[in-house]
Amino acid sequence: MNVFDTAKLIVIKVGSALLVDGATGELRRAWLESLCADVAAIKREGKQVILVSSGAIALGRRALKLKAGALRLEESQAAAAAGQVRLAEAYADIFAGENIVAAQILLTLGDTEERRRYLNARATLNTLLDLGAVPVINENDTVATAEIRFGDNDRLGARVASMMGADALVLLSDVDGLYTADPRGDANAKHIPEVTAITPEIEAMATGSVSGLGRGGMASKIIAARIATAAGADVVITKGESIHPLAKIREGARHTVFRATTTPAAARKRWIAGVLKPEGILVIDEGAVRALTEGKSLLPAGIRQVDGRFERGDAVLVKDREGREIARGLAAYNASDAERIAGKRTVEIEAILGYRGRDEMIHRDDLALTVLENKS
Repeated sequence: MNVFDTAKLIVIKVGSALLVDGATGELRRAWLESLCADVAAIKREGKQVILVSSGAIALGRRALKLKAGALRLEESQAAAAAGQVRLAEAYADIFAGENIVAAQILLTLGDTEERRRYLNARATLNTLLDLGAVPVINENDTVATAEIRFGDNDRLGARVASMMGADALVLLSDVDGLYTADPRGDANAKHIPEVTAITPEIEAMATGSVSGLGRGGMASKIIAARIATAAGADVVITKGESIHPLAKIREGARHTVFRATTTPAAARKRWIAGVLKPEGILVIDEGAVRALTEGKSLLPAGIRQVDGRFERGDAVLVKDREGREIARGLAAYNASDAERIAGKRTVEIEAILGYRGRDEMIHRDDLALTVLENKS
């Protein structure tokens, strides 16, 4: 079954070699127009799409007339600054022709790892998707240093897919999938159409980047596939240089699909319930307990006590008045604000805090029930 058939949210990573002509340094506009047309067709099916796009540095280095070869960090950052403008302008212009709004998002590694920034990025992206826009994400190369880099946009794509609970991650690149050996040097190398588990043998098949334009090779794609499949997303690696690359996948173009090992919802609930260290406790009333067991969010009105010192985005325990653990989740407010709005109605939040925050203390997407585990 094609990943496009069942996926509701698809993250598509576009490599530099596809966007930028290696000989001239110019944008491959006709190719980009075909990609945007493919995205528009997918959106007409009621699906949501996020693009993770390389190409800013490659475009910017030509605009700034930087020399060929490796760039110093500050030169890469300067090229990214110049190239991001051109890249964003191209996406905005082409998508406008499809009656779609393109929105640029620049991320660093910390934006997907530090929980408060993670929540902000996730909320912004969800709002853009709900409004019908196509977010176009790139690593914020203008500020990222070696210590806070993803290293390549394959891994950035995987992090975004994980953060957003995507059903599929498509890596459009300069290779048409995984082979048993490097097909450039081994005539007996066999293409692998499907991978159900990323074993040491699979990892050993990875090779370096073919084009020389991008930072990632097959090794980075395997790492990306491991991240994304563990978060519930199927991962497709395919050669994307042809016009209408997404349509080509649906028509049967050669690719490798790495199958997810769980669902996005289950992966997120497991992360919240078992990985994060709780920093506080929310004690809730009987009505709130009932609401949570029915799959609803935790509202401030149902909170009777706030314990601990936690910040927005920290994990907290949710207990009933008898001290039984009901759930764990990510708090939408810090402890101080939580204390002020505990027991209050949602419509009162702005008047109490002086700003319009979230309606929920813990949104149901950020909450994992543990009450059933306690009963077993």
